Amino acid sequence: MIEIPRNHNPFPRTGIRLDHAGVPHYDEIPPTLLDMLAEQVDSRPDSEAVVELDAARLTYRQLWDRASRVAGGLRASGLSVGDRVAVRYPAGVDWVLAFWGTVMAGGVVVPVNTRSSQPEVDFVLSDAGARIDLSTDTALPDGDPFVTEQLGPSDVAALFYTSGTTGHPKGVPTTHEAFVTSTENTLRCHEPVRDVGEGLRTVISVPLSHMTGFNSQLLIALAVGGTSVIMPAVDLDRLLATVPAERISLLVNVPAVYSLLLRHKGFADTDVSSVRWVGYGGAPITPSLVRSVKDAFSQATVFNGYGMTESASLMTVLPDWDAVEHADSVGYAVPSADLGVVPCRGDDPGPGEIMGELVVRGANVTAGYWDRPDITAATIVDGWLHTGDVVRVDDAGRVHIVDRLKDIINRGGENVSSVEVESALLSAPNVADACVLGVPDDVMGEKVGAVLYAGADPIDVTAVLDHCRRQLADFKVPQYVTVVTEALPRNAGGKLLKGKLREQVRWGSPLR
Repeated sequence: MIEIPRNHNPFPRTGIRLDHAGVPHYDEIPPTLLDMLAEQVDSRPDSEAVVELDAARLTYRQLWDRASRVAGGLRASGLSVGDRVAVRYPAGVDWVLAFWGTVMAGGVVVPVNTRSSQPEVDFVLSDAGARIDLSTDTALPDGDPFVTEQLGPSDVAALFYTSGTTGHPKGVPTTHEAFVTSTENTLRCHEPVRDVGEGLRTVISVPLSHMTGFNSQLLIALAVGGTSVIMPAVDLDRLLATVPAERISLLVNVPAVYSLLLRHKGFADTDVSSVRWVGYGGAPITPSLVRSVKDAFSQATVFNGYGMTESASLMTVLPDWDAVEHADSVGYAVPSADLGVVPCRGDDPGPGEIMGELVVRGANVTAGYWDRPDITAATIVDGWLHTGDVVRVDDAGRVHIVDRLKDIINRGGENVSSVEVESALLSAPNVADACVLGVPDDVMGEKVGAVLYAGADPIDVTAVLDHCRRQLADFKVPQYVTVVTEALPRNAGGKLLKGKLREQVRWGSPLR
């Protein structure tokens, strides 16, 4: 394993100590999530904490008081410290109250994606051993106010589940220290966010059952005393109306949403002057789209981020000054995370670069999977979490995602990165979204297939392939192309559900 040096890393690493195993920890951060919330309740009790569009608005004091009543109701129903509570409410105030109420009661939150099928829900409830199930037809618990005093940094606060794109989802126990560490990492990468305080207002349009909406938005806003404005689901018309109406200063979404948003007929007439930060991640982004985003939000700082459920959100951040020139990078390691690369078979990196599977360790990284000792042993080796992502690290220490190990296409002995081909396709005329998959072939082993989504504009496949030939080696240009009329399936974090597409797509005849 080769540890990635931090020689050119722009993010401050002060106030960090190493434990006996060499794992970095912050010295001065709130011990638990409740301590982090209490700081804001004490310092700005009347500031808006959470807004659910067309519904409730809560100040920090109201959030604390109502959540403590939820905690009292949970305790009255028999909840003990460490018991799991499934939260199946849609994104909104009730979800937030259920989360904080469970934590105040000493329970472990199990967020369940409302988009999941019933068998998927049943699996999570059973696997987690949920003691209480707060579903859409269940009222919030209510009782005498209660706030536990038994929690510490190493206690598990939540059991988030992975997307399950390679089989059954896996539960990821996330401690209070992991959540607070991840929040501190993000703030250190964006210090002006900390300075703006209660002026920070973010709109959350992804499920709170996913780390992006919860950790990268709701917790960040809470940590500085800002406001989380929650939309139940992505609606471009509503999003455009919400930005000026709610004075949104932070946007976070996947590149495909920005591509569609900038093409929206109402965007040119929308006042976006309040937006100071635009974040993206979860999928490749082209330099041209980054430029368009920077032009459209000319007063904003843009940034890319990369993380996973197992790392309690971000592991790397690409700052604004690198956003266009290095659009294919996810950036530098966040302050408290150590990154390394385990070399594996594949294309040779360039001079001064390293390539292989990315590994990570830090106080934000889970110690293992819930009730999965075999997978834990295979994934976490000598304290390092194996991400399953093949990366290239340049001589400045910037990380470039090459592909998932399982998604690299082997075409007659040549390794083809689906991410690289998707990036080329996304910069082609009228391509709003793209997914690249290996197509089984008796002679070559696999060939390159592409599923394209145009949105409102028709796609000229010949023009798209000509565009790819100007950017890619011949063996990487798709030989199978399917154009679809519905948006490509993605999980709550915006990642393509390639397994689902493999089952659905019908390739037809090869183009060459």
